[in-house]
Amino acid sequence: MGVEGIGASVVRKEDRRFITGKGRYVDDIKLVGMTHAHFVRSPHAHARIKSIDTSAAMNMPGVVGVLTGQQLVDDKIGNLICGWAITSKDGTGMKMGAWPAMAPETVRFVGQAVAVVVAETKNQAKDAAEAVVVNYEELPAVPDIRAAIAPGAPQLHPEAPGNVIYDWTIGDEGATDAAFKSAANVVSLDITNNRLVPNAMEPRAAIAEYNEPEEHFTLYTTSQNPHVARLVLSAFYNIAQEHKLRVVAPDVGGGFGSKIFIYPEEMVALWASKKVGRPVKWTGDRTEAFLTDAHGRDHLTKAEMALDKDNKVTGLRVKTYANLGGYMSLFSSSVPTYLYATLLSGQYNIPNIFAEVISVYTNTVPVDAYRGAGRPEASFVVERLMETAARQLKIDPAELRRKNFITQFPHQTPVIMAYDIGDFNASLDAAMKAIDYAGFPARKAKAKSEGKLRGIGVSCYIEACGIAPSKAVGSLGAGVGLWESAEVRVNPVGTIEVLTGSHSHGQGHETSFCQLVAERLGIPISQVQIVHGDTDKVQFGMGTYGSRSAAVGLTAILKAMEKVEAKAKKIAAHQLEASENDIVIENGEFKVTGTDKSIALPMVALAAYTAHNLPDGMEPGLKEGAFYDPTNFTFPAGAYICEMEVDAATGKTSFVNFVAADDFGRLINPMIVEGQVHGGLAQGIGQALLEGVVYDASGQLVTASFMDYTMPRADDLPSFKLSHTTTLCPGNPLGVKGCGEAGAIGASAAVINAITDAIGNNNLEMPATPDRVWHAIHG
Repeated sequence: MGVEGIGASVVRKEDRRFITGKGRYVDDIKLVGMTHAHFVRSPHAHARIKSIDTSAAMNMPGVVGVLTGQQLVDDKIGNLICGWAITSKDGTGMKMGAWPAMAPETVRFVGQAVAVVVAETKNQAKDAAEAVVVNYEELPAVPDIRAAIAPGAPQLHPEAPGNVIYDWTIGDEGATDAAFKSAANVVSLDITNNRLVPNAMEPRAAIAEYNEPEEHFTLYTTSQNPHVARLVLSAFYNIAQEHKLRVVAPDVGGGFGSKIFIYPEEMVALWASKKVGRPVKWTGDRTEAFLTDAHGRDHLTKAEMALDKDNKVTGLRVKTYANLGGYMSLFSSSVPTYLYATLLSGQYNIPNIFAEVISVYTNTVPVDAYRGAGRPEASFVVERLMETAARQLKIDPAELRRKNFITQFPHQTPVIMAYDIGDFNASLDAAMKAIDYAGFPARKAKAKSEGKLRGIGVSCYIEACGIAPSKAVGSLGAGVGLWESAEVRVNPVGTIEVLTGSHSHGQGHETSFCQLVAERLGIPISQVQIVHGDTDKVQFGMGTYGSRSAAVGLTAILKAMEKVEAKAKKIAAHQLEASENDIVIENGEFKVTGTDKSIALPMVALAAYTAHNLPDGMEPGLKEGAFYDPTNFTFPAGAYICEMEVDAATGKTSFVNFVAADDFGRLINPMIVEGQVHGGLAQGIGQALLEGVVYDASGQLVTASFMDYTMPRADDLPSFKLSHTTTLCPGNPLGVKGCGEAGAIGASAAVINAITDAIGNNNLEMPATPDRVWHAIHG
């Protein structure tokens, strides 16, 4: 490892512009002749549009155009799609209702767009939007799962009788039922996994420009995957041909999954820019983010665990209702199925698992992937069950987990996943040591003597990252491949540009990706530039989500680097009159082993481009590309232990300690990894204690701002103690696994397990607010 190579805690290169306010976000971009868009949104959760009168708005100052959903239909702009096909247990396909970018006839959630005003300034567009008169016929709304599936409930889409999108199963039902019939003990829980709003630092935004002479569109957008955005906009939405559409995602201030998808606003901005003949800009405000950004989680689950007389888990049975909101978002169908149920084995050797997932339409914001995407929900189910079983059987929770850990690898679970490697005991040992697990009973007794309730909670999570291979996910219904691409360009003076299909929206790629190049060539990272987020510069790529950046994106760079190095060694050997097999790369030089002969990288690069003296038959230049399709998922795992204190008089909870021991494989930049874990833990703790979407009976979003939706602040969080155990992933040459979602996956169960241990009541839903905790203590 060099000073700036793999494993070094290098300060992020990109932070210089971010912390000095010099970042370039979509809202910072100004184009000549740019106009501003503001959407007219439905105040009703479910209503029929009887008429829209735009005449008054059209006559207001600065207004360039007022466009409606019916005009979208007339121009044959396609509906939004869901890109992962799920088949129900009866063999029928999922029931996907039409989702137009602006509703021409029916709205199905509060905030759905029905028209857009385009004006010279943002304020003029806002003022004119208030003058658009929409005549609605309000319809009965179903704002939650229970209401949506009740007999006689209002129907949201004619394609989905009973508001059921699919009824999907996985596992062996007969074998699982048999395991329960022969069980010595059975544990059951009803679990609500609360709905969340992503709330990235930067709200979504889009700027669209249509070049009429070239018939070419450019879209600047807050996207985690600009190439997929271009593909979907061209292939399914009829916006433009792919070669006539450029998508640029500049600096993006956080995504957490919510910026993977194509939203109506991007589509409408592109379409409107052609309609009005001017660039069109839309920047969402925080209220629009609450009302329109894809929400996360929202499951109702009945879970049961069977154990034999030796306290070995023999079966797991799960039935989950998943709320997908008013429409199916881009990857929504996969989240409660293949990203959730396939992880229900957790870290445990469970021979029989059967899960049924029923997804449901409701009159709420569409639900899709949010940090962890299915894995947090699965981990919460398994870890709450394990803790409950330990209490019911009067066994130490850590020891019950240890008794059931998978210890032999590779391990095939009953629900598709084949775990390649891991050491779950090592992570649990590290966490128990860090929190002084053995000393907890004494601390609990001392707290009791002081009138406080104290509890400890364990959570051993596993996740699947770098979702692959493409052939496998294709067989499961995915509409895209999940490989990644890279191109490495060595310039004539020896500087290097790395073009990657991955996208950075806070992960630190501009530093960690450079560290790989620095490691292999022995050059400073200042000599390397990462290029991403522009479909005109980077060959097709799949973007960033699911902790795939290193395992898939960085491995693609490695593959391209290997090709560059191979050619560079041929050139160096020719220049030095040596055998190619004797060339080694050290400290930015190509050296002949056992001699003092060497040539620096810039001279090799210059030789490649001057082409005066190259090996016979070699093409000039030094640039190579690669595509990488993994052979398997990667499986980060870890153990989190939380110690909490509860004030019985008020229900207020406070952290005593929180330790996290993770196995992410090889760490490229430990400092960046720790930052990712801190952020994930904050979101997992936020779900456990503070965050939760509330709709009223009519489908109005009650928690529509930070006044009512409680985001975690610094003083809500403990000082985390992090450690790492390492098993190198055998599925990629770097040995990396992924770290971006771990904290959000493992934290919630640890917190709830700790609180329920403290109060002696296992029935506690998230978020565990002081009111809920107080009622759990005294009710």
